[in-house]
Amino acid sequence: MTVTIPDDDLMARLADLQDRFELVPWDLLGPLPDDVASRVDVVVIGHYWIDLPRWERLATVPNLRCVLLPSAGFEHALPYVPPHVTLCSGRGVHSTGTAELAMTLLLAAQRGLPDAVAAQQQGRWHNPFGPALADRRVLVVGAGSVASALVARLRPFEVTVTQVARTARPRGHDGPVHGIDELGALLPDADVVVLTVPLDASTEHLLDAPVLAALPDGALVVNVARGRVIDQDALLAELRSGRLRAALDVTDPEPLPPDHPLWSAPNTLITAHQGGNTDATGPRTAALIRRQLGHLLAAEPLENVVPRPGTG
Repeated sequence: MTVTIPDDDLMARLADLQDRFELVPWDLLGPLPDDVASRVDVVVIGHYWIDLPRWERLATVPNLRCVLLPSAGFEHALPYVPPHVTLCSGRGVHSTGTAELAMTLLLAAQRGLPDAVAAQQQGRWHNPFGPALADRRVLVVGAGSVASALVARLRPFEVTVTQVARTARPRGHDGPVHGIDELGALLPDADVVVLTVPLDASTEHLLDAPVLAALPDGALVVNVARGRVIDQDALLAELRSGRLRAALDVTDPEPLPPDHPLWSAPNTLITAHQGGNTDATGPRTAALIRRQLGHLLAAEPLENVVPRPGTG
C-alpha cells in the first residue's frame, strides 16, 4: 500500500511503518511521477492546506482510495475528493488544543485581560471590577470532540453548562442535550455562548441578527468553530453598539484583512485560527494516521469517515 506523507515531521514520526507501507513524500505543490501516482492508495493532507492548486492535484491520482485530513473541519475538502474516495477527518487531533484556546478566550474576555495588557504597555495601573466566570450560564453549541473537551474543562469553574446539538438527546455530559431547534429559547438565559459546530448548510450564519438579538446585554460570544457560523456583519453591529462582547479564533474571511472593522470593534478579542497550533498536534496527528493505516491493512472500518450523500 502506497501512502503520501505531507511533511518531514510526519514522515519521521511514521518512519517505522516503512516495512509495511510505501511512504512517499508529497506536499501536493507539484505533480507526482506517473508511475508513483498510479500506485498511491492514500493521500495524507497537511495542516492548513487551503490553496486550490494543491486540492486539484488529487485528480491526478487514478487509484486513490482514501484521503486523510488533519482537521476536524472538512468542508474545504468536499469539492475536490471524488465521491468514490473515502474521506476521513482528523476529529480528535485538535480537540484538546481548541478547547484550551476556547477557555483562554473565555477567561481573558471575562477577566478583562486585553485591557490589562494595554495598561501594562502604557505603564498604567489598571484595577477594574469586572465579571467572573463562576456562576455564569454557558451555552455550548456543538456536541463533538471539541465540545466534549470544553465541557470537561468548564466543570471546575463552577458554571452552569447547557449543551446544544443537532438533535436532542436525554443525557449528555451535564444533563440533557438540547436540539438546535431549541436554541432561540435558550439564548436569553446565556451569559456566554461558545460555538464548536462544523460548518455546513445548516450552521452557516447560525448566529444571525435575530439570534444575536436574543442574547442578553453583555453576553459573550466565543467562536472556535468557523467564521461563517456567525453573520459577521450582524455581530459587528452588536459589538459597535456595546451590547455584546466577542472572543473569536475564527473569522470570515481568513486571514482577516488589516483594515477590517472587526479588528477595532469594542469588546472584541481576536486570535488567528490557532486552536490547533500546539506541540501536541504533531504526535496526535501521527497517532491518528498510524491507527488509520492499521485499519486499512486489517480491512477494518476507518475512523472519522465523513458521510457524503450518494456515496453509500
